[in-house]
Amino acid sequence: MAEADWAEDRKPTSDEAHSAFTPPPGVDTGAPEEDQPTSEFAVPPGAQPQAAEPERSAFATPSVYSAQHSPPAYTPAHGFPVARLTESPWQDRMRTMLRMPVDVRPVPEPVQRTSESGPAVGRVLDLTLRIGELLLAGGEGAEDVEAAMFAVARSYGLDRCEPTVTFTMLSITHQPSLVDDPVSANRTVRRRGTDYNRLAAVFRLVDDISNPDMDVSLEEAYRRLAEIRRNRHPYPGWMLTCSAGLLAGAASTLVGGGVLVFFAAAIGAVLGDRLAWLCAGRGLPEFYQFVVAAMPPAALGVALNMTGIEVKASAVITGGLFALLPGRALVAAVQDGLTGYYITASARLLEVMYLFIGIIMGVLVVLYVGLQFDASPRPEEVLQIQQRPLIQIAASMVLVFTFAILLQQERSTVLIVTLNGGVAWVTYGALHYAGGIPPVPSTAIAAGLVGLFGQLFSRYRFASALPYVTAAIGPLLPGSATYYGLLLIAENRLNEGLGSLTTAAAVALAIAIGVNLGSEASRLFMRIPGAASAAKRRAAKRTRGF
Repeated sequence: MAEADWAEDRKPTSDEAHSAFTPPPGVDTGAPEEDQPTSEFAVPPGAQPQAAEPERSAFATPSVYSAQHSPPAYTPAHGFPVARLTESPWQDRMRTMLRMPVDVRPVPEPVQRTSESGPAVGRVLDLTLRIGELLLAGGEGAEDVEAAMFAVARSYGLDRCEPTVTFTMLSITHQPSLVDDPVSANRTVRRRGTDYNRLAAVFRLVDDISNPDMDVSLEEAYRRLAEIRRNRHPYPGWMLTCSAGLLAGAASTLVGGGVLVFFAAAIGAVLGDRLAWLCAGRGLPEFYQFVVAAMPPAALGVALNMTGIEVKASAVITGGLFALLPGRALVAAVQDGLTGYYITASARLLEVMYLFIGIIMGVLVVLYVGLQFDASPRPEEVLQIQQRPLIQIAASMVLVFTFAILLQQERSTVLIVTLNGGVAWVTYGALHYAGGIPPVPSTAIAAGLVGLFGQLFSRYRFASALPYVTAAIGPLLPGSATYYGLLLIAENRLNEGLGSLTTAAAVALAIAIGVNLGSEASRLFMRIPGAASAAKRRAAKRTRGF
């Protein structure tokens, strides 16, 4: 009992005896605790509580969600990358967004009007595939084809689209939301043709569709696309044949030929072009067309050599090779490889290899026949190119001019690409002949200028870069090294012949890499949307291997 009284006397009388949550004396405690809300998630006074939602499947679409009125998306802590959709061409805008992950792309603002029920998904995807088909069949790079397809789909209000381009197949997938079924469509490219006039028209259509100041409905886009498909070539057939002859004649003059060689090379190229057209009309594959087209220039060169006239007969065959070498396909193949489209690049390189083998077979057959008739070709004269700067500059510009006509370019671009090709040859001549720099780096530097100027011209006119680049690389093609290697192989000097063909392949790759490097360097002079934020997103770069 005494211990209990002692414990009672030891109880403290200060604030330490009370709980930290007990209100001090004199403070109004307000309403009883049971009358106050006990949870921060409780409905405030005066608010109408919503009816409880019935229990549903976890995979069902939320009742408040619709494709047109979606709830706000989650914004990452670092924010969305800023994409100024009016300060750069659509190629750069769409390429920047394609390199972003799907979940961080800016929310689309449909440029073209759609119905209240939303865009017609099936028709938009079909239009997108048809536009991509024309671009891919015209030789456009895979990345630019994907950018065009993405621009069309986004302009008509389809977000979360993923276009995919291979050498012969295009596909696109649209998923409205994470809980809706995706819609996919694909299209096969079965016919290819070189018509840069049609390519430019498709680029104008995509530019108009992605322009917020122009109203291009789906019906109008389909109508314009049908007109582009039915559009006739800007040059008649006889002009194309004459251009092939002038191209070969100019190329023969470029490597040291005279007047007689010029006309012989032109006649051989015309005959080869007509034979190739005949084979194409019979349905023969393109491989055999190149075999047949390479034979007439080689036959005229061998015949001119057997006459004993003191002319550079090898320039006839070299000029014919300039008209046949697949520089356009090679540039596109290397561009796809450098931008990460390895499947498409491999297929295009394989196509280049087959065409190149076809040219080799056609020339070798004629050379073997000529050797049986005691023809005495002089391999050393092939690489002995007389320096005639003014004549060679004029010949290079004629070569580019005729090449542009063969590519069916618009008349407004022919003069620009001719000047671009002249600058390329002057640069190559100054580096190689005057400066003594080996041919491979000289060719790469000259091709880099071609790619730089071509890309800047295309951005200025909101068009494809191919019409400003492809013809301009014509004077740089390795025609002399190719013929020199073939002539050595025909004389059973295999090691030297393969070495010369390897040099020709190195020059061709230097052209393609230089063009691509020059195109990429042009981005230093242009404002690219999202460039600052892209530096912080290493995983969004397509060409990084990690």
